[in-house]
Amino acid sequence: MTLQHSRPGLLGMIVSQLRRRRSRALALGAGTLVAATSFTLLTTAVSTSQARTVGVVQHNVRSAYDVLVRPKGTETQLEQSRDLVQANFLSGIYGGISLGQYQAIKKMAGVQVAAPVANVGSVMVESHVRLDVSKYLKAGTEAQALRVRTTISTGTQAVPGSDAYLYFSRTPIGTVDHVDDLPFPGLQAQKAGKSTYYVCWYYNSDKSELLINGDGSPLKPLDLPEDLREWSPFNPDINATLTCRSGSETGYVDVPVSYPVLLAAIDPDQENRLVGLDRAAVTGRALREDDKPVWKTPHDVSYYYDVPAVLSSRALTAGRVDGTVEQLDVGDPAALAKNLGGVHAHTFLNGLHGTPVGSVTANLDDGFPAQGSLKARVDTDEYWTTGPVRYGSSGGVLHPVLKPPQSKELWRTRSEQQFIPAVPEENKGTQFRTVTPHPGAVCVGLRDICVEQDFGRLPPPLLDVVGRYDPDRLPGFSALTAVPMETYRPPSVVGADDATRKALHDAPLRPDRNLGAYLSAPPTLLTSLDSLTVVTKSRHTPDLQDTAPISAIRIRVAGVTGVDAVSRARVSAVAGEISRAYPGLQVDLTVGSSPAPQKVALPGGLTVREEWTAKGVALRILKAVDRKSEILFVLVLVVCGLFLSQAALASVRSRRTEIGTLRCLGWSGGEVMRLVVGELAVIGAVSGAVGTGLAYGLGAGLGMAHAGARAVLVLPVALLLTVAAGLLPAWKATRLGPLDAVNPPVSATRRAAAVRSVRGLAWCNLLRTPGRTALGAAGIALGVAAFTVLLALTLGFRGQVAGSLLGSAVVAHARSADYISVALSLLLGAAGAVDVLVLSQRERAADLAVLRATGWSDRELARLSLCEGALLALMGGLAGAAVGLATVLPLGAGMLAGRLPALTGAALLATAAGVVLVCAALTLPIRAMSRITPAHALAED
Repeated sequence: MTLQHSRPGLLGMIVSQLRRRRSRALALGAGTLVAATSFTLLTTAVSTSQARTVGVVQHNVRSAYDVLVRPKGTETQLEQSRDLVQANFLSGIYGGISLGQYQAIKKMAGVQVAAPVANVGSVMVESHVRLDVSKYLKAGTEAQALRVRTTISTGTQAVPGSDAYLYFSRTPIGTVDHVDDLPFPGLQAQKAGKSTYYVCWYYNSDKSELLINGDGSPLKPLDLPEDLREWSPFNPDINATLTCRSGSETGYVDVPVSYPVLLAAIDPDQENRLVGLDRAAVTGRALREDDKPVWKTPHDVSYYYDVPAVLSSRALTAGRVDGTVEQLDVGDPAALAKNLGGVHAHTFLNGLHGTPVGSVTANLDDGFPAQGSLKARVDTDEYWTTGPVRYGSSGGVLHPVLKPPQSKELWRTRSEQQFIPAVPEENKGTQFRTVTPHPGAVCVGLRDICVEQDFGRLPPPLLDVVGRYDPDRLPGFSALTAVPMETYRPPSVVGADDATRKALHDAPLRPDRNLGAYLSAPPTLLTSLDSLTVVTKSRHTPDLQDTAPISAIRIRVAGVTGVDAVSRARVSAVAGEISRAYPGLQVDLTVGSSPAPQKVALPGGLTVREEWTAKGVALRILKAVDRKSEILFVLVLVVCGLFLSQAALASVRSRRTEIGTLRCLGWSGGEVMRLVVGELAVIGAVSGAVGTGLAYGLGAGLGMAHAGARAVLVLPVALLLTVAAGLLPAWKATRLGPLDAVNPPVSATRRAAAVRSVRGLAWCNLLRTPGRTALGAAGIALGVAAFTVLLALTLGFRGQVAGSLLGSAVVAHARSADYISVALSLLLGAAGAVDVLVLSQRERAADLAVLRATGWSDRELARLSLCEGALLALMGGLAGAAVGLATVLPLGAGMLAGRLPALTGAALLATAAGVVLVCAALTLPIRAMSRITPAHALAED
């Protein structure tokens, strides 16, 4: 009892023990400081990275619409298998959703905006491109002629264009309005002596050179179409033109061009609410809800509808007209007017020899009707629909399927003898889409009394361009989530390799005027839904454009603010209701979508990158971020906890004799446990207090969010980590009996074996304490395993969320925390292994002294220690690599295809790094041990 009452208090005993073993307490405190501070900073970094990632997603998640409704069957197998939506897909859909379905969807609960697009087809806007050749005119020459040989150049091809001629005369060229009582307003005529010559009419309007007059006299202009049945619309000569100028020094040629523009019908009110189309008007006015076709009854028999429409202020097709200018040898200038004003003008002009004198160039866009013009000539006598592009795939590259060349019958007008004027030359190029013509018919009074061929359509309406709009004025959406299905944005692709970028002159590839081209321009001519009937309706058997004219419906859901749970539920509810009501429609969730670059191989060895749409990217990103952050948190916690457990176990192990003595003096197991846990708690509290200031400084310096609030957590984290890590060592301390104080901690060997090398002795030393060796190896193993798993998570995370613009941006925000976590796991694993090795060396100080006394040098003893450390780290590293890879296989299923060799190499590299770290850290205790003399070590023993 006297001994019991003379025992010092627990707190005093704790303080006494810490003072007596300052080096061990400081080492343990330093480890606690590092572990707690690192854990707090890393979890802060992970949380900050997660917050930034979520911020990026939330800021960019909203695109133009949340749900896309398409006709069933418009989703290709490639889109379905990769969860993508094909870029510019809208241009290949012409009907499939009825007006009744649209009205019902529009009224569904939760639908804020339902904006339909009903593609009609491409119609032609006729115009010309003017090429100035004034500087190539000969001064002082009475009459002369120039030829301009044109070439149409686009991003991927150059095709021959039509020849353009200039007749320039110093003698005035006037105009007449009638020829033999036939109306020809503005017909150019030039007097030469007693004769009048219609200098431009014969070449431009009568290339057949037929002599209709019986006496063989020159044919006068007649209001009769030329018979072109033997021609091809792709013959450049069919559109060769002659421009006649006089009386000035200005000379130019007008090259006739046609611009195919996609006509589509919309609901003006819904479109204005969705994208603000009315705010993009630059001339005239926007479409209104009450815009309807108006029936016109002129004095002649040509009845028709007048349809209000708005037209883009610029062509969304790219191209350039290049011309080589030739000075023509016309012979006698005085006879030039007569030769051009006769029936053989075509043969005469085309047969002239020309001498190249220069070149001219102009953008095709220059010929598109000016932005301020409301009188654009739009011909609806014919329109053309185009099919979608189909793909094959190999090696991660898409290969579009080619179509046969266009037939000349595509461009036949309602008259069998005529082609539409100025067929775009690019249509001779490579075809990727099926092009279908829809000719109109001229019928009297909407009856079956039709002029020429009856194709079934109602009389083509006249489009009344009431306004022009600028697509660039439409509100933009984030580049990370701008769905390529935006109705009015032209598609643009860029070269995916150096050769393609060079071929494209470092410019993006844009649509051209080839209807069957790979890229197709978006709708640029818009009318109201009420006008659909008079444009597409058939007088015979109704087709899909009659019964179900809508191509797609873009839906914005009420109350959607991002990809939070409530917003997702609202979008899913609307999509689900549409799917249940109309199972025959394709319903896609586009909220949170993002452009996903796809490589496409085009003819000519070109490889381009095109922005397709990956659906649900934002949701996948948030799920991946949450999963990744949780695993990072657990791994960092386990690494820090294991490190402190190793340190605590080493501390208890080093006090084996002392604890045994206390048990001999009557201390109970509970008192020993409270002593050990109390010491660790004090160390944790002091380390946490120091770590609070350190974490705050580091967090503020690294720009981490909420650095102050997180720094306060270091103290409780350090206390909890040390106490939790010390429970097992404290419990083991209670298991020590009084006689354990005099028993050596080394297990006896069953059979002695000769040791013939330093490596063999190192291996024997590790086997003498197998439990401790396993503990040290576990630290390295966990570090390497964590490295492998974290690397797999990083690669898998990128593989899961990258591949789109939003995903790539998110990955850029999620790297630093990953790499710091990997470094910490290795460092703490190595530190734990070194702690175990140092403890083992201290317990074997007498053995080392004997070796030194028997002639071992300090270098040989250092080699022994380093060899032990290397073997320990190698065992742990290889085990950790195996565990990490085994963990990766189920964790990264579906994401790590082809990456396992790289992960294995990384795990082995981490093992090598662990060996280097352990050996480097052992240099300090080796130097300290070398300063202990054999006599001192043996005396302690």
